[in-house]
Amino acid sequence: MGEITSTYESNPILDKLPSHLRQYIKPQNYEEYTPINQAVWRYVMRKNVDYLSQVAHKSYTEGLRKTGISIDNIPNMYGMNRILKDLGWAAVAVDGFIPPAAFMEFQAYNVLVIASDIRQLENIAYTPAPDIIHEGAGHAPIIANPEYAAYLRRFGEIGCKAISSAKDFELYEAVRHLSIIKEAKGTPIEEIQKSEKHIEFLQDNMGEPSEMALIRNLHWWTVEYGLIGTLEDPKIYGAGLLSSIGESQWCMTDNVKKLPYSIEAARTSFDITKPQPQLFVTPDFAFLSQVLEDFANTMALRKGGLSGLQKLIDSKELGTIELSTGLQVSGNFESLISHEGKPIYFQTKGKSALAYREKELVGQDINQHETGFGSPIGRLKGINIPIEDMSPRDLKAYKIYEGEIVSLDFIGGINVTGKIVTGTRNLQGRIILITFENCKVTHNGTTLFESNDELYNMAIGEDIVSAYHGPADLHSFDLLDHSLSPSSLSEDEESLNELESYYKTIRDFREGKNTIVSRTKIFQEIQEKYPTDWLLPVEIYELAIKSNDDKLAKNIEQHLENIKLDQPKLGQLIDDGLALATVKSLA
Repeated sequence: MGEITSTYESNPILDKLPSHLRQYIKPQNYEEYTPINQAVWRYVMRKNVDYLSQVAHKSYTEGLRKTGISIDNIPNMYGMNRILKDLGWAAVAVDGFIPPAAFMEFQAYNVLVIASDIRQLENIAYTPAPDIIHEGAGHAPIIANPEYAAYLRRFGEIGCKAISSAKDFELYEAVRHLSIIKEAKGTPIEEIQKSEKHIEFLQDNMGEPSEMALIRNLHWWTVEYGLIGTLEDPKIYGAGLLSSIGESQWCMTDNVKKLPYSIEAARTSFDITKPQPQLFVTPDFAFLSQVLEDFANTMALRKGGLSGLQKLIDSKELGTIELSTGLQVSGNFESLISHEGKPIYFQTKGKSALAYREKELVGQDINQHETGFGSPIGRLKGINIPIEDMSPRDLKAYKIYEGEIVSLDFIGGINVTGKIVTGTRNLQGRIILITFENCKVTHNGTTLFESNDELYNMAIGEDIVSAYHGPADLHSFDLLDHSLSPSSLSEDEESLNELESYYKTIRDFREGKNTIVSRTKIFQEIQEKYPTDWLLPVEIYELAIKSNDDKLAKNIEQHLENIKLDQPKLGQLIDDGLALATVKSLA
């Protein structure tokens, strides 16, 4: 795939994003938000700010002000970016659910990803799909806190290196599918239930959790559903709670168990389709970073070794190992040979590349290694000094020298025979690669590789010191494989257009754009034509209270009582909306 044509307004922070992340960015298309979309945003924000001012961490209300997020209008990404740049951050609209590694990598670049779609009115209290309420009203305000912003960036840096399993990807695809059909108009309830059951089945059969699964748990119990303070008096900072008017209240009751936050949260799984039975409370934001570093110490990123290499093989995804010389090998790892608990040979399949300090080595790209790369690692048999520690004199003494025909026996039974053509050294002068011609590699007599005309490159390194997801040098591979899905914002139904026009008329009246409006007449027409719609009557009720129109207010109250009798699940939403109408100001 070629370079992406920009469909968004860039800035210095976004300019630093690599192209494989920019492929997920899509235009916000602000004009596609309907008056009902705007009313949903306004209701949730009025409800949230009224309630969260009492139970959210103080950074939330301060952050709303600092990030310029309005209560009355869905945020425009361009406007948000002008303000976020002062905090050293940026925001982009993306395609709903994106792969977890990409989501975290955006954070590493100080970029908030915001799903620009907005939940439907029927899902106003909660939706599993990422939307602008969750991202814009949940994530954005808290990054105004410098300690939390540092944690978020560091989390992205470490999280995008976590190794996944094949089952992780299957679960990600299933959750992404559920989020799409749940927000799509007219999806049969049976299809949604079937999708939810499939997710439950996958969650119950994940096997041993991968690094990505574990670090996603940490992300969930902090960034999404975190509490801060004391167990007796916690405050909310997690975006999932800040953006869910139902769960932000539920989580403060005794029905939800409060636990002290620790690395144990990584082993606590979650179900995205249900309210959370327990939440974790961190004493402060700095403690989040401490637990993150403790977790990073358990990852293959820092441990390497046989287990790290095996994780990459099991993941079936593009990954990288770094050897003790600093040489980095990137590709899809296919197999290994071990001896006494240590890897002594590894093999990639398909396009592979070699790098040093995240920069591809000249002549060691995917064209050179189109079908894979394999190499022994470890020490030579009977020689106490590893090859990487040999000085030029040592190398000459052991005949590891340009032009020599050698037979190198490694501990564990690997033998490399061939003529040495040249060696590649790192900046410190240590040898990291030896190139052979007419080379044969065997393990206990079984041929692993044999070259005739082609050159063979042997990696030098006694140990694997790191193993992680993704390539060492982002430029080594074509990572552009994502197609943007169409926006779900626009609607064509004529009946909806008429209801939208009523919402727009009331919105314009409230904003002083059209004051020659009979609110009583509009309410009567809504009663007749859209008897189940409750949000617009709530908005008209608010205007009636402000203008002391008691008769209209009483009629609306009676109408909404009838809706509550027919649809009891709307009761709390309607009651909260009526209560908000009497609040003087939420700014």
